Amino acid sequence: MGVLRRQLFLDRLIAHYSDRDPERLDPEVRRILRLGLYQLRFLTRIPVSAAVNDAVKLVRFARVRSADRFVNAVLRRATREPDYDVLNGIEDPVERLAVETSHPRWLLERWIRSFGLEQTSAFAHANNETPPVSFRLTGSESENIRTLERLQETATIVPSTVVNNAWVIEGEMSLVRQFAQDGRLYVQDEASQLVSQILDPKPGELVLDLCAAPGSKTTHLATFAAGEATVVAGDLHEHRIRLVKKAARLQQIDSIKCVVLDGSSPPFRDARFDRVLVDAPCSGTGTLRRNPEIRWRISPADIEDLSHRQKHLLHSVARVVKPGGRLVYSTCSVETEENEVVVEDFLERNSDFSRLSPPVDAALLTSSEAVRTWPHEQQTDGFFIASFERNRQAKE
Repeated sequence: MGVLRRQLFLDRLIAHYSDRDPERLDPEVRRILRLGLYQLRFLTRIPVSAAVNDAVKLVRFARVRSADRFVNAVLRRATREPDYDVLNGIEDPVERLAVETSHPRWLLERWIRSFGLEQTSAFAHANNETPPVSFRLTGSESENIRTLERLQETATIVPSTVVNNAWVIEGEMSLVRQFAQDGRLYVQDEASQLVSQILDPKPGELVLDLCAAPGSKTTHLATFAAGEATVVAGDLHEHRIRLVKKAARLQQIDSIKCVVLDGSSPPFRDARFDRVLVDAPCSGTGTLRRNPEIRWRISPADIEDLSHRQKHLLHSVARVVKPGGRLVYSTCSVETEENEVVVEDFLERNSDFSRLSPPVDAALLTSSEAVRTWPHEQQTDGFFIASFERNRQAKE
């Protein structure tokens, strides 16, 4: 994780210590050098000799033995020049930020255009930090009290300031992992839990989660209204629906009905559902703390394609919302093309829907009454959540 978060920074170190372009090295050698240099620069409890020796062993393990002397020489030079500053001489503020935080320049430029340099810098730095662990409890009231008491014996547990009935833990994680496997709690980011709170199902309602897998929000939705709302969980592939079923079984939830469907053409009659969630497939740029590889994998073309698909999904599902019903659109992306642009397109094409201002802290609301969360502000994943109501005069 550390190497993925610091990849560009490490490649600049490789270029200096080896006097070679990292892209011209064998991929195995480049990765081994990244691992070694990360240990030397960012980890404090690994002896220098161990980091160097392990890297040379990896060269032999990867069957690129001809590079063992080269790797040894590069890392030995790094130990002799531990204070070399890769930022020295970089005057362009965007290039400097790209190297310092190890983000592709094109991605930073997008964020600067949308949010400004100060916000982008804070966000990019936060993306290289280890995120906190948050969870929700899944048992009865008495069971939940006992679970919290057990956790507090070995860790610090504090209630979330972002979403109701969520908790953030600091300290020993072994009990959290054990209780998650037992189904006593469900590890889920606070912003992800906020999506369900904003949809807010009521007793007796019929709810559709259009893109349900792996089931985090589906199972959370099913706990609202004391379990007296029926949640229809849809996803494109059977193997993904199996993930939803597994999550429901683990949490002992029986109010979820699973169906394999194509979200671009939902197989339901018009005005069927009281509440609909479109947690759309997205670039995931709000989750770079947890998934640092995304920054190296996506391209501008991917974001453009996702925006097109998101517009189609949201427009296609509108007809199944009842008059007076609620529709929530969410992503774990910070890209305006996947969020504000999709919302504006939806409202232009669906005049019988209007915005709803979610009942959240005003600090989370944008000027267009959508919710945005940030790793550097709320210490959550970067989420976007927009809520709509279908006019009661709409034709069924």
